Amino acid sequence: MSTSGEPSVRDLLIFNRNWPVTKRPLPWLLYTLATMIAMVALVWHATATSTVQGSHFVIFGILAAFVVVQTEVSRKIERQRRILSTGPHMNMTSVWTLPAALLLPPQVTAVLVLLVYVYLGRRTWSGIRPGSPHLLLANATNVILSCCGAFAVAHALPASFSETATIAAGVTTSFVLNGLLTGIGLRLGASPKPDLKTCVGSLDDNILELATLCLGGLLVAVMPHEPLLALTVLFPVHMLHRAVLVKQLEELATTDQKTKLLNAVSWQEAAEREVSRAAREHSEFGALMIDLDFFKKVNDTYGHLAGDDVLKSVAALVKGQTRAHDLAGRFGGEEFVVLLANSSKRESVATAERIRELVGQLVVHTHTNDGSPVVIDTLTASIGVASFPVDGKTLDEALAAADAAVYAAKRSGRNRVVASPDLATMTEAPPLQAAA
Repeated sequence: MSTSGEPSVRDLLIFNRNWPVTKRPLPWLLYTLATMIAMVALVWHATATSTVQGSHFVIFGILAAFVVVQTEVSRKIERQRRILSTGPHMNMTSVWTLPAALLLPPQVTAVLVLLVYVYLGRRTWSGIRPGSPHLLLANATNVILSCCGAFAVAHALPASFSETATIAAGVTTSFVLNGLLTGIGLRLGASPKPDLKTCVGSLDDNILELATLCLGGLLVAVMPHEPLLALTVLFPVHMLHRAVLVKQLEELATTDQKTKLLNAVSWQEAAEREVSRAAREHSEFGALMIDLDFFKKVNDTYGHLAGDDVLKSVAALVKGQTRAHDLAGRFGGEEFVVLLANSSKRESVATAERIRELVGQLVVHTHTNDGSPVVIDTLTASIGVASFPVDGKTLDEALAAADAAVYAAKRSGRNRVVASPDLATMTEAPPLQAAA
């Protein structure tokens, strides 16, 4: 190490055990090395077999210029999006890399992709994830491989295929390959192993990527004839950046980040609107208060990270047992609240019983704070049920009734459903019974 604090040439050339890449899981390292070798082999083969023409340099220069313009215009937005991203990050550079894949030889496309990621890394992502150039190189490798795949598929199609069909094939190949390569990398690089959504992104994430690729497909049709028309894509791409950031900020403001359910404030606001609707239409709804039994013991025994995984699993279970128009939220700690729209008391009790039984069957594979794997499968929940307007004429009254019911369930032995207002008769009821 040099006396100035900067890494010396020797530090850069000699393997350093403190490099962040050395802390990555071995399966990820092997997988990333394999993809890099495959990428280098494909680019080397393309260099030996493909001829670079003057028109290719023109297209390369135009695309590189647009990358710089888009990066600078959307720089602050992209930084905020990157910070807020919890899964695969759709950086929307495919609007430029897809035209490169279909209009340029693979070796030229590889150079463009590397320039794109180096420029983004220096101008936009710098400081967000310090010490992670290996991740940038891995992402660039995946993009180059997907571009090579799109090039191969598009050029393998018969000449009788229309330009539209060729572009569609390139878009589809790029989308599938990049998603697959990135998803495998995320799966191998995380511990414990993430779920499918974390690896491949949400539906909205994938729709955004497809929309960006479609804009890139339009550029493929336009650039050989009117290259400057590519300028018209800059504004839509910028607006997509802004729209996605706004959506992320809205989700951050309304969602409990640990469980991905509505937070208490957002749930209360949405529930008040449901009360107004129910009163106006003379309909009813059910309110469930769900409290995990002895949750503190989970935290004390296995650690708070394991406890967080339990909360996430229960939240996913609750979300899966409710309908799209129901409201599921985290009320605080280990307590969840659900509003079942247009649901009678009997239907609400049935839903509560189903949730209680499934919590008892839940198996959570997680890790302790020191990284040791552990399986938690002894969970139970006490659930209180109230109905509007039978048990309360306002939201606060209905919630108070449900809250009293859940306390009655705990006093009577836990792991049961109690429905308001028959609290006194429920104190001696067996676990599988509930009053309606």
